[in-house]
Amino acid sequence: MLKALFLDMDETLCDTKAANREATLLMAEELTGLYGEELDSQAVAQAYVLGMYRQWNDSQRQRYLPIIEQRGEGTFRAQLIRDLLAEQGIDDVSQATAEALLDKFDKDRLNAFHFYPGIEEFLAEARKLFTLVVITNGPEYSQVPKVQAVHLARHVDHIIIGGQEPEQKPAASIFEKALRLANCEAHEAIHVGDSLAADIAGAHNSGITSVWIQHQQPLDAELGINPHHTVLHPGEIPALIREIHGG
Repeated sequence: MLKALFLDMDETLCDTKAANREATLLMAEELTGLYGEELDSQAVAQAYVLGMYRQWNDSQRQRYLPIIEQRGEGTFRAQLIRDLLAEQGIDDVSQATAEALLDKFDKDRLNAFHFYPGIEEFLAEARKLFTLVVITNGPEYSQVPKVQAVHLARHVDHIIIGGQEPEQKPAASIFEKALRLANCEAHEAIHVGDSLAADIAGAHNSGITSVWIQHQQPLDAELGINPHHTVLHPGEIPALIREIHGG
């Protein structure tokens, strides 16, 4: 008998990519206003998002990891902005200006951060039948504001943020915590997420049935991870869960 649904947040319940696109566009507009049309503002804004997600080259990793460890995420992201602008010949960016730019990005991103259509209604329906636990990877500074932006605690029973835990998905410990919170066994739970490596592998390692939200991702055969169920888009989650539960 199915007792609990474990759910990823980004790209599962909420359209994070759409929020990032909106914030990136507005950041580029702000940069153009500050530094003129000669600046490739879109490239700077897009590179900022990649850097924020730590998609670094080796030299960036060597530069930014010590900053994060010694001075924190905010200092790193401000430095990232200053470095990206310096690459385009703008060397006189103050720390205050960089911090204002990252603060604006964060606010714009949160303003555009929403559930996918139909998800709120699904959560209300599902909560009558199951214990709902959100398990989201990511640092506290990023995930807590997003959780608050959509008032996630109003819609689910428990929220686990990987950055607040000893380990993140796919570690068994985080799924074991979810099982304890839901007061159920692994065979009584389903985990839904968009990452094969984090969500699906983590669920399988803990003996939990998996639902993969494919979006437009290819199924990487080399990973050797085969979801128990696959949907193309979060909008298909409600029908699948009804089917599984009814079955």
